[in-house]
Amino acid sequence: MTEQEFIRIQTFIKSHYGIDMTKKKVIVEGRLENYVRINGWNSYTEYMNAVESDITGNLENRLVDMLTTNHTYFMRESEHFDLYKNQVLPWLKELKKDTKDIHIWCGASSSGEEPYTLAMITKDFFGFEHDKWDTQILATDISTEILSKAIEGIYTAEQIEPLPESWKKRYLKKVLGTEKYQITDELKKEVLFRKLNLMDPFPFKKKLQVVFLRNVMIYFDDRTKQQLLQKIYDVLEPGGYLFLGQTETLDREVIPFKLVQPSVFRK
Repeated sequence: MTEQEFIRIQTFIKSHYGIDMTKKKVIVEGRLENYVRINGWNSYTEYMNAVESDITGNLENRLVDMLTTNHTYFMRESEHFDLYKNQVLPWLKELKKDTKDIHIWCGASSSGEEPYTLAMITKDFFGFEHDKWDTQILATDISTEILSKAIEGIYTAEQIEPLPESWKKRYLKKVLGTEKYQITDELKKEVLFRKLNLMDPFPFKKKLQVVFLRNVMIYFDDRTKQQLLQKIYDVLEPGGYLFLGQTETLDREVIPFKLVQPSVFRK
């Protein structure tokens, strides 16, 4: 991969998806090398010509799948889920007692562990009243490949180990002939998976009350982060919560979020 070819690829990814790979040439080449060779392109220039001229978008989707990292697990940064259960949901129940209509968005859903966990907590919290509430969670990601895995909702015994036994019994079923478990249809109805590029205009018609955008802004430069956070601030209802990854923060002098606890903010 020549320097010029690398610049072309990282500029394409940055301009379309906000992901900053300026210092990651080794990673980019490592993830693309076999794919480019196996599919018969003689150079990365040929490959990018094909990506940019493919009207189906399939090659671009595959490029994004290869260059994005999707690492997550059940109960990751569990303090956030405790706060969601003990503080956010009681606030929501009172706030929306008349409409019973809640809008929660997971903006980097990856393979589904985060939104499914939120759905379990939400169903448990509302209990017998749950059917009276619209609590469906919107879960989006940029990768079509990882979204298909999330929709399938199949995990190994090791992956579901952190979950409480009561949740395993209620919300997961053994896949016959395997040592894997699948999210039940009952819980799948609580999560709507969609592809969304965070750089695009947001599609929300109503204000959101809760946004989980954890461990995704580490891939953006400061300017892109500020623009994204402003967009989130604008779609949040007053008092709404924003959850970031525990290594992430924001500049409250630029965007007036209030700090709840490290990595958790309110409008």
